[in-house]
Amino acid sequence: MKVAKVVAINISEEKGQPKQAIDKGYFAVNCGLRGDAHAGEWHRQVSLLGNESIDKIKKLGFDNLATGSFAENITTEGLILYELPVGTKLKVGETIMEVTQIGKECHMGCAIREKTGDCVMPREGIFAKVITPGWIKPGDVLERLN
Repeated sequence: MKVAKVVAINISEEKGQPKQAIDKGYFAVNCGLRGDAHAGEWHRQVSLLGNESIDKIKKLGFDNLATGSFAENITTEGLILYELPVGTKLKVGETIMEVTQIGKECHMGCAIREKTGDCVMPREGIFAKVITPGWIKPGDVLERLN
């Protein structure tokens, strides 16, 4: 079985904007990724999207997409994220997170949809809250705990 892993950690200062890749990120309890526009005390502290989902949009002719293009905090590969039930616990790097939501409503005027013509995040992105804090970096293993 292929090991699931973190491909990139992405951050932005404003909501609704593509995120930029960083070397590593600190994910805090009741916050999410420190310094990110979406961080805070709510159920969507951290957003995750699989390369498998991004590849679907690339196949539509959008080959200029980078990690963070869909405003995900963590880009992954090797695990179909949107098939995980709410309540699933994931060990990601030093952290443990709990899946809180699958997909979301896409707001109109989204910079991501304008750039790509389609935003896969509302259908296949997932959201989580941080249970155990710590650092996450590209290459870290992503493990389903339950």
